[in-house]
Amino acid sequence: MRQDVPPEQEEQEEDAEEQGGAHRRYLTRAGAERMHRELLRLLNEERPKVTAEVSAAAAQGDRSENAEYIYGKKRLREIDRRIRFLSKRLDTATIVTPAEQTDQGRVYFGATVLLEDEDGARTTYQIVGSDEIDTQGGRISVESPIGKALLRKAVGDTVEVMRPRGEIELTIVSIKYV
Repeated sequence: MRQDVPPEQEEQEEDAEEQGGAHRRYLTRAGAERMHRELLRLLNEERPKVTAEVSAAAAQGDRSENAEYIYGKKRLREIDRRIRFLSKRLDTATIVTPAEQTDQGRVYFGATVLLEDEDGARTTYQIVGSDEIDTQGGRISVESPIGKALLRKAVGDTVEVMRPRGEIELTIVSIKYV
C-alpha cells in the first residue's frame, strides 16, 4: 500500500492504464489484504464520517465561504479517488502467494532474499509489487533496480546494481518464500 504516493501520480497511473499502457500487476496475498482493509476502512468509516460532516456544514447556509464545507468536499473527492484507485488495482492485480512458488531455489516475485554487500553488511528484502513498497519494512519493488537484478538468480549469485551513490555488488545468501 503506497500512501506516500501523491494524488497526481495516482491519476497519471490511472490514465496510463486507461490508455492501454497497463502491464501485468502482481500483489502478494498480504499486500492485497492490506489494500482491501484500507478500501473497507475508507468505504465503511472514512467516507460516511466525512459525508456527515459535509452535510452538517452544508446545513449552516452559505457554502461559498464555508471552510468546513469546502474542505469536506475536497476530502470527499480525495477519498473517492483513493477508493477508485484501490478498487481498480485489486480488480486487475494477479495475487501471488509466495509460499506456493514451485522453484524456491531462485528469486521470483514474493521471495524474501538475504543479501550481503561488498563490506559484509547484510540486508533482507522481500520482492513485491509497486503498490506494496515499504523500504523501511524491507519490501522493494520487483521493478526496482535491485528487484530486477535479483530476478531468477540463485543462492551464491552476485549481482551488480547501479544506485545513486555508485555501483554495488550484492551476493545472495539465502532465499525464502514465506
